[in-house]
Amino acid sequence: MLTKNQIKLVRSLEQKKNRKREGLFVAEGPKVVGDLLRGGFRPYAIYSTLPRPDAQLITDEELHKLSFLQHPQEVIAVFEIPHSSLLTPHSSLPTPHSSLSIALDGIQDPGNLGTIIRIADWFGIDTIYCSEDTADVYNPKVVQATMGSLAHINIIYTDLVELLQNAHCPVYGTLLDGEDIYHQELASEGIIVMGNEGNGISQKVRPLITHRLLIPNFNKNKETAESLNVAIATAITCSEFRRRG
Repeated sequence: MLTKNQIKLVRSLEQKKNRKREGLFVAEGPKVVGDLLRGGFRPYAIYSTLPRPDAQLITDEELHKLSFLQHPQEVIAVFEIPHSSLLTPHSSLPTPHSSLSIALDGIQDPGNLGTIIRIADWFGIDTIYCSEDTADVYNPKVVQATMGSLAHINIIYTDLVELLQNAHCPVYGTLLDGEDIYHQELASEGIIVMGNEGNGISQKVRPLITHRLLIPNFNKNKETAESLNVAIATAITCSEFRRRG
């Protein structure tokens, strides 16, 4: 049987200040929890409605009390937040021969952040740099949106300006005044910067973009959407980089 303190702790981790204080975050569902366990994340507690050797057995009613989901999925786990998720800018700088990475400049929507992490995983990009005002990767909504990809991606919160000022590789960014991505030369290494949902890449970061890219609108004959969702734009951009090999 769950105690009131156990329920209180799990529910408190919905808020960033409590996650930071406790050094813990929540993941739900057999796939997400399983991927995080296999990825080396250290469990603080695991609760399951089905018997498993590493979990405390709970009822469906107790699972609903713990869960942040409308339809809870059998297991919920509390994990320790790894210390490597927050590094100083100089300790996280890419090298001239680094592989492709992504930098997120002020992404606010948890669903977008989680989806971008999943996209990076799909396209074999193992590092994402986040500005300090980007949404918290350990927000329960972000964790669930990654569908387990959080276990495969190195997430580093840092000062993007200092990071990009010291980067010894191409810095790409999607901008409305950029050049058609389908006609630009794309390197196999570099940093792809994606901006805020409403404002795009920030004014302080724009001057550091060395290669300005545009995803063209192919419907020229009628009024269309003003812009693409940032996660969709990230997928298109990553796909074009990988298509070039």
